[in-house]
Amino acid sequence: MGPACEGFLKKSFYSLDFKQLEMELSPSAAAILFNHHYKKRIQEQDYKDVSKEALSYIKENYCFKLPVIDKVVESEDRTVKFLIELADGSKVESVLIPFQNKYSLCLSSQVGCAMNCSFCFTGTQGLKRNLKVEEIIGQFLLAHQWLRENRAGDERILNLVFMGQGEPLHNFDAVKTACDIFLSKYGASIGHQKITISTSGYLPGLKRWSKEIPGVNLALSLHSPFSQKRDELIPINKKYPLEEVLKTIENIPLARKQFITYEYLLIKDFNDSEEDARKTGELLKGKTAYINLIPFNPFPGSAFKRPELKITERFKEVLDEYQIPTLIRVVKGDDVLAACGQLNSSPS
Repeated sequence: MGPACEGFLKKSFYSLDFKQLEMELSPSAAAILFNHHYKKRIQEQDYKDVSKEALSYIKENYCFKLPVIDKVVESEDRTVKFLIELADGSKVESVLIPFQNKYSLCLSSQVGCAMNCSFCFTGTQGLKRNLKVEEIIGQFLLAHQWLRENRAGDERILNLVFMGQGEPLHNFDAVKTACDIFLSKYGASIGHQKITISTSGYLPGLKRWSKEIPGVNLALSLHSPFSQKRDELIPINKKYPLEEVLKTIENIPLARKQFITYEYLLIKDFNDSEEDARKTGELLKGKTAYINLIPFNPFPGSAFKRPELKITERFKEVLDEYQIPTLIRVVKGDDVLAACGQLNSSPS
């Protein structure tokens, strides 16, 4: 099992956002700790310019243990998949995705997932539990630590995407606090435009978004404009219909040059026809939208298949007619089951 905090009175330091920490310590001590652990990414508690009283409080009340990396798998394209073990023995996967000498880090928010999407390997696990704030933060810090030890000088994680295991908005409070920590100017200082939260359309979380999530990017798993097909792919569409989801998203305030990303998973002979493309174009025409086309990534037991490249390219051509910015996502890490929809941390 991963290390657990000792004693019932100790809380994980990595569970506290800056406001919580400065209320318990002081603004100056909180800034020093955030800078030490998140900006410099030092795990040891060797602080300078912190009062003896604050140091005593820190020692008595905070735990600094992180989850542990149980397994690392590297893809031929330099994608890295981590299997991370938590204090209770549960495990989650997160993925480092290389691009232009930098990395995006794909974070998990739950052990398993309750959404049961038919295109997603995680959905076959069912939901085990939500991740705690410190378990989300831990994925980020462990990825940095691994890069420092294994790819020295190649440690630039510029983008964070909540697109790993779980429905992020189903674990709203922990994801929100984790974002507050990532965004803090005293710590990691990751820009709002560099964090993306993906949702299958979990409406209770989307309704909280505008007032509570601090201006980060939103990505919706669309996958079909037709209700019957979307019901098959994303079962919660029956409870939270796409029409209502889109109305809620339209009320989310966007910063200048900010888009809502619509993810469209292309599945051979299911949702990859010209009719599907034109209906999608009509649905999103005129919206502040950006479309990611994702060729399906096979996983054990799935009956779905990836369409041919020419079909994917034709789908994009149709969407281009509607003047919607569209990108075909390059598949990375699929040789080690690290690509979109392939994560699964259940015992093999």
